[in-house]
Amino acid sequence: MTGILLLMGISLAVLYSASQQNLHVVWAQLLRFTIGIGVMIAIANTPPERLRAWAPPLYAVGIVLLLLTLVIGETSMGAKRWLGVGPLSFQPSELVKLALPLMLAYYYSQVDDVRLWRPTVIGFVLIGVPFLLIAKEPDLGTAVQIAAAGLFAMWLAGVRRRWFIALILLAAISGPVLWHFLHGYQKERILTFLDPQRDPLGAGYHIIQSMIAIGSGGIFGKGWFHGTQVNLDFLPEAQTDFVFAGFAEEFGLVGVLLLMAVYLLIVLRGLVIAFESRSRFGKLLAGTLSLTFFLYVFINMGMTSGILPVVGVPLPLISYGGTAMLTFLVGLGILMSIHSHPRLHD
Repeated sequence: MTGILLLMGISLAVLYSASQQNLHVVWAQLLRFTIGIGVMIAIANTPPERLRAWAPPLYAVGIVLLLLTLVIGETSMGAKRWLGVGPLSFQPSELVKLALPLMLAYYYSQVDDVRLWRPTVIGFVLIGVPFLLIAKEPDLGTAVQIAAAGLFAMWLAGVRRRWFIALILLAAISGPVLWHFLHGYQKERILTFLDPQRDPLGAGYHIIQSMIAIGSGGIFGKGWFHGTQVNLDFLPEAQTDFVFAGFAEEFGLVGVLLLMAVYLLIVLRGLVIAFESRSRFGKLLAGTLSLTFFLYVFINMGMTSGILPVVGVPLPLISYGGTAMLTFLVGLGILMSIHSHPRLHD
């Protein structure tokens, strides 16, 4: 809990600077944190047996909502990713980020021999359905992240490694074919990742400014409120997807290492919870959620520093926003539930 509160404190401080000291942004984020903590505590006090019982219906609801999104979802910039409920809107893919690990942990905790071909195929189908639906929106970045979480669960469950090797080979071989099915902006992101300078004032602008911000921070940073890339509005999305770049500029390498240490401690704590769990369901779910949390941190830091293509992944518990932040806190609440209810048995 200490690490979570520390990340929230860092978030409020960074957003206050990134928003040019706009208290409205800080109070809005604090309100979201307050609601999120309440939900996290409620989940933490929910027995894992109940979470396991919820797995199939949550997965089914997630699939239905993804289908509805493709039919009646709100269209923004050529993509249907949001469902409106009165004045509110949300992304069903955020629900699937939790429903899929729950479903796979539920399924594999009941399988006697996961090394057989049938459990493997069922696992790939459970992953493939939401992957294809989310990719169809289109939101390939989120689809890949959700698929990766599913593969983590299958790996931890003990599925034969040769299936993963075959999947990697298939992806490599089919790469040139899949390229032709990508949307224009998706191709542009990949080409920009390979050479940001090909369009420095267009597609490459975000990553170039982000790399400048990170590099100019040096060892100790420029200091709180003194990040020129942020304060002069050179860095786009400084409060959301590229908040890490602004943080690195102001607090430097030392600050980045400390931030990474906090994230690492949370991930390691989750893996310890997985190791200590007495149930197969708890082990699979806690391990998958911990590795997925690490994946999101790695992707955000990687895309802002230029080692990964730019995708819409917020920095967990730091970036400004509500839906993704709530998803992260629910996942952490599930870890707490598994830890606080050690008597669960399969």
